[in-house]
Amino acid sequence: MPAAMLGLLRRNWWTLVLRGACAIAFGMFAWFWPQMTVLVLLLAWGTLACLGGIATLIGAFAREGGEARWIMMLEGGLSLAMGAYALAYPRSAALLFLWLLAAWALFSGIFQMVAAWRLRAEIRGEFWLGCAGVLSFLFGVLLLLRPGAGALALVWMIASFSVLYGIVLIAWGLHLRRLRADGAQAEVQLRIRQ
Repeated sequence: MPAAMLGLLRRNWWTLVLRGACAIAFGMFAWFWPQMTVLVLLLAWGTLACLGGIATLIGAFAREGGEARWIMMLEGGLSLAMGAYALAYPRSAALLFLWLLAAWALFSGIFQMVAAWRLRAEIRGEFWLGCAGVLSFLFGVLLLLRPGAGALALVWMIASFSVLYGIVLIAWGLHLRRLRADGAQAEVQLRIRQ
């Protein structure tokens, strides 16, 4: 099963880069406009969660076979559902925003750490996926422990997490792209030798 998961991730490396770019854009938006209202922040986060969920679901369905895609489907579906709720009901969701964001970060982090653990024997560099999972999980715990933080501090914390998380996802995606290229080159060399 780890080999199937690795193949899925290697073929869909671009979804990680796309998710990372969206996270960095969201973080920059929050850094440059820290006085924005919680409603605007909620709408921006809802958009980020939907885009990340769609990219993850595309990556899960962009392959044949059913093994190893359930983690990506669960993570993508959860991100898409939470983002869609935030976009559909922004006023009522504003009260639940911290809990939604914390739950999203916790579950996303757990799924990424599990995937990194399963890939540890298959490849080198699974550290990036595990690091993204740990960052996401710790961010969720921090939000649960400090829900009463000031609005400006919360915006800066969310922006910092989002940019750092995006950088880690892009690094992981580019590492997978390099693995894919190395694998294709090794296959060509093997065919030439035969």
